[in-house]
Amino acid sequence: MGLKTIVARQGFWKSVILLGISFLFIYNLVSILFEYGGFEIARFFKERTADGKLFRFIIGQFIAAFIYGFIFSYGQYRMKEKKEASEEEK
Repeated sequence: MGLKTIVARQGFWKSVILLGISFLFIYNLVSILFEYGGFEIARFFKERTADGKLFRFIIGQFIAAFIYGFIFSYGQYRMKEKKEASEEEK
């Protein structure tokens, strides 16, 4: 039930990627709505990537997506393992 067994499970990394991408999409959409009061996507990306901040923006987005996806995927797989273990004991 450790980290190594969960990370080695089939579908774990796919779940990390899907949850991470979903998080980025929703987070950026909510950020745009709160900051600009509407869907000003071009302005949002222009401000985030201006003055040589493109690389920092992209790396920050990937790191945030990975961390979010990993934590939530790990939690899901951990709960699944605990549920399976408790069912085996019965």
